[in-house]
Amino acid sequence: MAAHPPSAIRHPRHILVRGVNWLGDAVMTTPALLRLREIYPDARITLLCPEKLSELWLHHPAVDQTLPFAVGESVFATAKKLRAEKLDLAVVLPNSPRAALEVFLAGIPQRVGYARPWRNLFLTQVVASRTGGVKMRKRSETEIRHLVTRPQSHATVSPALLLFSHQTNEYLHLAAALGANSEPLAPHLAVTPGEIEAAKRKFGLEKISQPVFGLNPGAEYGPAKRWPVDKFIAAANKLQQQTNCIWLIFGGKSDVELATRIAGAIRHPASSIQHLNLAWKTSLRELMALLKTCRVLLTNDTGPMHVAAALGTPVVVPFGSTSPELTGPGLPGDARHRLLKSDAPCSPCFLRDCPIDFRCMNDVSVERVVEAVLKAFH
Repeated sequence: MAAHPPSAIRHPRHILVRGVNWLGDAVMTTPALLRLREIYPDARITLLCPEKLSELWLHHPAVDQTLPFAVGESVFATAKKLRAEKLDLAVVLPNSPRAALEVFLAGIPQRVGYARPWRNLFLTQVVASRTGGVKMRKRSETEIRHLVTRPQSHATVSPALLLFSHQTNEYLHLAAALGANSEPLAPHLAVTPGEIEAAKRKFGLEKISQPVFGLNPGAEYGPAKRWPVDKFIAAANKLQQQTNCIWLIFGGKSDVELATRIAGAIRHPASSIQHLNLAWKTSLRELMALLKTCRVLLTNDTGPMHVAAALGTPVVVPFGSTSPELTGPGLPGDARHRLLKSDAPCSPCFLRDCPIDFRCMNDVSVERVVEAVLKAFH
């Protein structure tokens, strides 16, 4: 429920939101931004964000402008840019000391953020951690080996825990400290019809009548988040045979070789149209437009997963080292998405590399993924 904001910040004219640094995390902040817009409909909202994420916020209803900062930019240079904006209020979403120091050095009168070591003195309103929040904790190899050797009992996750343990609630709780509604809200991004048509023309998709599916086989965090490539290939081939779909294969710079391998191994449709390997070939806006075009996205737990869901595209995701309850796509419980887990007792471990046999991902079968994609498609 909404509370009343402190009188000093009840009517700010210009608000700074210090955004987070990673694509998936940025998408998960959008519910909090939308709630801030609800409570401050007439304020100008500026988002301070890394240059690589600046395009994400075009046409977003909660953001009036972005203020990008470069990799390696000093805290003093960032603060200087902020001082020129004449800001009344700063909402600091990251938990780092640097993020709080930026707004302190900029002289923004009201500065709101979570209480964390080495930064509380830089804030004028320190917000306590959310009661009942679930923290991500990396398991040790010893703990993992112990878990996989003892008898298991699997508890069912309650709908309430599923809804309120999600990372989006961390950002909503911070917005609620200003009086915003803290009720869960679906992440939201915006892309225009003109952007979609331009992306289709650029990549030769404007006349395709077959269903377009997306495939995103990479994951920046590490191998433990990646469903095995041979399973991606097998699932893509089975789905192509059953639907005659066109696959768009997405990825970043580090995924080019992987995407090329997958593109070469997928059976071509019964037409002159070929599957498209788009790894490292799209801008962020083009990626968004093409994800919006897809009928369904088969993906690992990674940034484009969150982007697709926030654009309304159904996603199918094998989860292993990470938790759909904490960082799954969209609004928790959204029936459009299929989030697949194995019964591995050590999952989620939140590690970059599996120290044992990668059972969490190996146990998610091709048949199960194919069934989930077909359900999401239909």
